[in-house]
Amino acid sequence: MSRLQKALFLSDKGYADLKKAIFACTLTNLAMLLPFCVTVMIFSEILTPFVNGASIQWNHIWMLWGAGIVSAILVFLAAKNDYRKTYIASYKESNTTRLRIAEHLRKLPMNFFNTKDLSELTTNMMADCSSMESLLSSTIPPLIANGITVTLTCILLAFFDWRLALYVFITVPIAFLIIWLSRNHQKKLFEKQVDAKLDASDQVQEYLEGMKIIKSCGLSGSHFSALDKALLAMKKIAIKVEMAVGVFMSSASMILQAGIGITIFVGAILLTQGQIELLPLLMFLLMVTRIYGPILAILANLSSLLNLNVVTSRMRTLLTTPAMDGEGKTVPNCDIELSHVTFAYNQEDVIKDVSCKIPQGSVTALVGPSGSGKSTISKLIARFWDVQQGKITVGGKDIKSMEPESLMSYMSFVFQDVTLFNDTVMNNIRLGNPNATDDQVIAAAKAAYCDEFIREMPDGYQTVLGENGSTLSGGERQRISIARALLKNAPIILLDEATASLDPENEVLVQKAIAKLVEGKTVIMIAHRLRTVVDADQILVLDNGRLVEHGTHDELMKKNGLYHKLFHIQQESLGWAV
Repeated sequence: MSRLQKALFLSDKGYADLKKAIFACTLTNLAMLLPFCVTVMIFSEILTPFVNGASIQWNHIWMLWGAGIVSAILVFLAAKNDYRKTYIASYKESNTTRLRIAEHLRKLPMNFFNTKDLSELTTNMMADCSSMESLLSSTIPPLIANGITVTLTCILLAFFDWRLALYVFITVPIAFLIIWLSRNHQKKLFEKQVDAKLDASDQVQEYLEGMKIIKSCGLSGSHFSALDKALLAMKKIAIKVEMAVGVFMSSASMILQAGIGITIFVGAILLTQGQIELLPLLMFLLMVTRIYGPILAILANLSSLLNLNVVTSRMRTLLTTPAMDGEGKTVPNCDIELSHVTFAYNQEDVIKDVSCKIPQGSVTALVGPSGSGKSTISKLIARFWDVQQGKITVGGKDIKSMEPESLMSYMSFVFQDVTLFNDTVMNNIRLGNPNATDDQVIAAAKAAYCDEFIREMPDGYQTVLGENGSTLSGGERQRISIARALLKNAPIILLDEATASLDPENEVLVQKAIAKLVEGKTVIMIAHRLRTVVDADQILVLDNGRLVEHGTHDELMKKNGLYHKLFHIQQESLGWAV
């Protein structure tokens, strides 16, 4: 893999397409020289009477006119091929890169997302990929192609007169030196601009997510000073970047194009000294005006190229973050065992030396005060994170050795906070089993007691739910989540406070749906309402990350420990009223 391919995170096909794009751009530049050469030859024919007194050969003029038409057609065909090989190919590669990032994100441990916010990851997938797209289409291929074209033109000019060719390019090193010396300053500004954009994205996201609070509390003015400052900072750094790039580019362009004046001056001296004839000098000067176009394009693209490292730094961090791996193992049964499990968020242990067994086909409840580690235990079992010490096994196999997707095939989840997508009801339920037929989806919906309200929607199962199911009530969202889990029909079910925030009517329906879901399954349920777990096969009581008690409801009530205390507090609160 070449350094350029690594730097741009290109697939093998993307790198092959980049080389084709460079060749196509070079071909276009060379094709662009054809009309210019025809023009030079026409001028040469027209000036013949003034140079040597010979008459104009009109048949030559008409031939050149025809050659000009042919060259224009060739330029069109070359430009069409150029567009297809650069822009269309770069769009496809950008799409491939975005999908590669999405696929890689799916395989990362959840602790990665604890260190990243949504706006930064969105910027990775959208803005950074768009910048890469621009580099692949409008920067790198033209830059390399222009370099090749300038080199060939320089060789061609040297055949006319090596002295004039030298003076044409005498200002080029100075112009490039200006851009090169300014690279560190430009890079710092680019980095500040990226940080400012991220900060502004964070503030805008926080503003939008907090709209309910903003409206309910009537917040305005000074309460949004952080958003104002972030947007103002982004505007200021954008102006600084444009100013800096503009100043350096303008300075380099002025010095570069001073080469035209120097060439004319030197050419006039050579002409007066009889060292060059008028016609070759005029042809040379015509070609000189053409040569600076590609060089100016190179200078303009260099600024974008200097920004390459800034654009790719976050992408490099993301794509080089180790993904969870393992083998696609099958397990003989669904017995789950935690052996001396310890887990920490940001160096602070939240699960401390927990050991327990969850037999296949049993119902196990995780209870305890808020922050005791109940949800963390369930997510460790699902391998959302890897434990720092100890091990977790399913069917006797360490889940660290299992490929995450293989492990997920054995598990279904019903969370308190349901995630639904801006898609049809049918497709939201079908996420549980992408290969399910419409009839199977409808059967799962009926089993989850959501068929009735779905059919009352404007388009039934084809109704689009809106972002995160915003058109549904909490109970309806929960039942669709259960329908999804029913459709998956996994042998292990993890329930995380599935009925905690529901009204009594919806709670009854959801509990009926859950009862169908858990039939014959290994169930791990997290509950704050302890009356819902009295019939569990075993109850694990957690406190401050430690397993302090375990047993059935009756056994724990006899111990008169933490579970007994929590149960009585909840029973007393049932009689509370305003």
